[in-house]
Amino acid sequence: MQSISASRLLDIWERGSSDGPIQRAIFLLVAAFPEKSPMELAELCIGERDALLLAMREFIFGPVLNGSAVCPKCRERIEFDFDIESIKGHSSLKSSEDLSGEYGEYRVRFRLPNTLDLEAISVHQEIKSARYQLLKRCLLESHHKESKIPLDSLPVEVIDLVAADMGKLDSQGDLLFDLSCPVCGHNWQAIFDIVSFLWSEIAAWAQRTLREVHALALAYGWSESDILAMSARRRQSYLEMLST
Repeated sequence: MQSISASRLLDIWERGSSDGPIQRAIFLLVAAFPEKSPMELAELCIGERDALLLAMREFIFGPVLNGSAVCPKCRERIEFDFDIESIKGHSSLKSSEDLSGEYGEYRVRFRLPNTLDLEAISVHQEIKSARYQLLKRCLLESHHKESKIPLDSLPVEVIDLVAADMGKLDSQGDLLFDLSCPVCGHNWQAIFDIVSFLWSEIAAWAQRTLREVHALALAYGWSESDILAMSARRRQSYLEMLST
């Protein structure tokens, strides 16, 4: 993974601010893994992609994630911390692998969804339609007994079983963690989306950093590049001196 300077991270934030989450995911990975092409990164299954984003997040901000959620029962906002290591998957599956499963009299060959698939189905507003199109893109071949059949001929229950297997095989791409409300005691599971989480952290960091640059530039007349070339600790030391 390539080290990312403060100046580079600000450029990433600025250029990606007008993009959606799908484009941001690839944009972030291109910055951190320049040895891989954008197409290589886009073809990673979601679990592989998100594992790299988790590694990027740990490299930039450290291993502990700080989040918040609203209790679905009493609407109280709670804060929580968890370690990246606790949500890392250990699957050895790769995006390029063809997978297969037998479901009664049916045999289906499929692959795991990737970012290109998510981008392709993003035009569908209705969840059911988007899910169907995603599965259609990932189903490669199907047989009933010994006869090859069109994918559209698969029973709904078989398609649901294939989708469930996809989720099990790529569990890193669909992370759930347990939460408990300290006010009402309600327990529930929440989805963790590393793309949105990391981007919100980068956006918050960018706003803080720009305020620091603004204050130091006004006080000392330094350029943005000179200020960003300093370590965060040194910038903070100068800011503390300004406040005394």
